[in-house]
Amino acid sequence: MTLIKSISGIRGTIGGRPGEALTPMDIAKYTAAYATFIDRTTTKPYRSIVVGHDARISGPMVIDIVIGTLMGMGFDVINIGPASTPTTELAVTLEEACGGLILTASHNPKNWNALKLLNENGEFLTGDEGQEVLRIANERDYTFADVDNLGHHLKNTTYNRRHIQKVLALPLVDTEAIRKANFTVAVDAVNSVGGVVIPQLLRSLGVSNVIELNCDPTGNFAHNPEPIPENLEQISQLVKDSGADVGFVVDPDVDRLAIVMENGEMFVEEYTLVSIADYVLANTPGPAVSNLSSSRALSDVAARHRCPYVASAVGEVNVTTLMKHIRAVIGGEGNGGVIYPELHYGRDALVGVALFLTLLAKSGKKVSELKETYPQYAIAKTKVQLTDGIDIDAIFEAVKEKYADEKITDIDGVKIDFPHSWVHLRKSNTEPIIRIYSEAPTMEEAKALGQTIKDLVQEMSAE
Repeated sequence: MTLIKSISGIRGTIGGRPGEALTPMDIAKYTAAYATFIDRTTTKPYRSIVVGHDARISGPMVIDIVIGTLMGMGFDVINIGPASTPTTELAVTLEEACGGLILTASHNPKNWNALKLLNENGEFLTGDEGQEVLRIANERDYTFADVDNLGHHLKNTTYNRRHIQKVLALPLVDTEAIRKANFTVAVDAVNSVGGVVIPQLLRSLGVSNVIELNCDPTGNFAHNPEPIPENLEQISQLVKDSGADVGFVVDPDVDRLAIVMENGEMFVEEYTLVSIADYVLANTPGPAVSNLSSSRALSDVAARHRCPYVASAVGEVNVTTLMKHIRAVIGGEGNGGVIYPELHYGRDALVGVALFLTLLAKSGKKVSELKETYPQYAIAKTKVQLTDGIDIDAIFEAVKEKYADEKITDIDGVKIDFPHSWVHLRKSNTEPIIRIYSEAPTMEEAKALGQTIKDLVQEMSAE
């Protein structure tokens, strides 16, 4: 059983003992703490909180507890039903709500669920704000409403449609070009909410031939839900066999987008943001942002357009904070997360699909041909499982010392930049692991670099 409290919200496995997993008691406790934080900080006059959720099997149980707790705290609940993370973020602003809760464990397996916490701007709480929620929860510093001040439960299931309409209205989305291209598009939505909204979006964009794979939102994930190459063999084969022009894969809450080329090979999730940034910067020049674990290819593409590039710490809230500070026109994370502030400050696979298809239609190229126009790097990802007693800070300091002659960035774990490669190691916000990302001109070099650092960390952990 696992319960993780971090900048990414309250995430854990379902079942087990309170305090050791995401049990009903933990759900109620952290929901009450969040509601208290919102009550003390919101500038909105109307006490309402938006709730959306993915298709996880545990969803109905979690939803009922969250809604009941929020009503018990005196908040009206706007329940938008099954909805993506970006849809829920948009709903908060459109409803002028005090905040929002997204009930999803993103790419984690089906036995997980989570409370993702939003402010009144539909954006994730900062680290300090999250710490205050945890303090309120731990100290039980909350008070429930009396019977005359209980909240109400309101349903509004129009937001998938409204999200699509807002994407279609973006100046850089060209539905006519997409329609004329007559694309055949395959979609793998891992049996979650993307199975509803992504096909709807594609047809609204003018794609007449949509091939659906794992689009029944049952919550029984057809494969490991993280949209990385080793989990996507089924759609790779489907794209190749069907003659589709492109394949799109989203995670259970639809904030990450992976792309499959017409030959069945991966476009590589890092290049989702790179390609879309290329299109956005060509038409609306300005700063670009990604995190420390993202490919150098984005920096190279920004330089090609004579636009500045800046890297943030890992985590959506860190990316969006930096984007606002430098007024970036595009940003995101190398895991397939595209943040387009023209729509909203949040990773959004819907806007990623629309902008990519527009780019593809206007380019007149196959996806594989488009990929060849970008700087070629390969990123390898590995991890080290954490055990009790490991001093992570000491390990990071030892790594910094060993590579002191190289460029070191330590705003988020440790990143070491070599002339033609880099490696970044950091503690995960969502799992009890150290993540190790490494990038080099070839996958063989990237894997070798990552393995070197992994061996070093394991050696230090054993001492």
